[in-house]
Amino acid sequence: MTELTIAQEATADEEPAWEERYAGPSRDICRRALLDLARTDPRIMCVDSDVGGLENLFADLPEQYVNVGIAEANLMGMAAGMAAAGLVPFVHTLSGFAATRACEQVKVDVAGNNLPVRIVVSHGGLSAGHYGPTHHAADDLGIMRLMPNLTVLVPADAVEAEQALLASAGHPGPVFLRLGRSRTPLVHRQPCDFRIGRALTLADGDDVTLVATGPYPVLMALRAAEALAAEGISARVLNMHTIKPLDEEAVLRAAAETRGIVTVEDHLVVGGLGGAVCEVVAARGGCPVRRIGVPDRFTDRVGGELDLLEHAGVTPERIADEARLLAGTAS
Repeated sequence: MTELTIAQEATADEEPAWEERYAGPSRDICRRALLDLARTDPRIMCVDSDVGGLENLFADLPEQYVNVGIAEANLMGMAAGMAAAGLVPFVHTLSGFAATRACEQVKVDVAGNNLPVRIVVSHGGLSAGHYGPTHHAADDLGIMRLMPNLTVLVPADAVEAEQALLASAGHPGPVFLRLGRSRTPLVHRQPCDFRIGRALTLADGDDVTLVATGPYPVLMALRAAEALAAEGISARVLNMHTIKPLDEEAVLRAAAETRGIVTVEDHLVVGGLGGAVCEVVAARGGCPVRRIGVPDRFTDRVGGELDLLEHAGVTPERIADEARLLAGTAS
């Protein structure tokens, strides 16, 4: 699969500085933002599970950094204790480890007590697919959105990731912030109006709606919308960066104003964005929903994120095909 490069417009003067500012992976951008926050607020703690790099970044703030080692359950329990004592811990681990290995501690210690722990995870979805099936985290969103009190965020690029981390700092209750592994193309080349629980409309349309979450799914939805526009099909594109609380108002508008919804995610087709959208539409909406995601099965395939998504059928072409069916223009 060729690299996806869709991005919003920027002026010639703005683009170089913007590209430089957000040149790295989202996790690196978030770490930088966290360090800036920690320098202004002594309550903020960086709690590390030996993910690498944070110990050097926080070398000048030793009182606000602790490395618990590769012990994710202990990581969550310790962070819950910090939060109960009035601190604001940002814990760092891989998504699969937070969602499964430390699931009980997230449920009982963090979400169960509604404590302001910010769980910042990398390697979400299939972004660590090169490590093999043990590092596939295609079930993380489904697990985390079942936790009462827990806010679940999935930024579309490094710009959103930075804004999501900043927004989470003062957000009440626990937050799960899901990032990928490597750098992905930018969706935004200017500050976006990021608000927790409020979807971003990236393209207007009244024939079909494409609802996507996460970097590559959002880019693929934009690519599909361009292809559909060339055929006279008007596709609305919603960037659903908050899985919980879901922007039900945006979903219901799409259900009422367009012929159907296609959901796109780097996650199993059950339990994640597609499931959340279907719940809203079934209860209060009334339009067809087609879900594009990772099939509901285990896979032993090893590869890069885009390769694995293509193998799973998560592609711009598949999105466009499903949208054509909903629009009634499929041949």
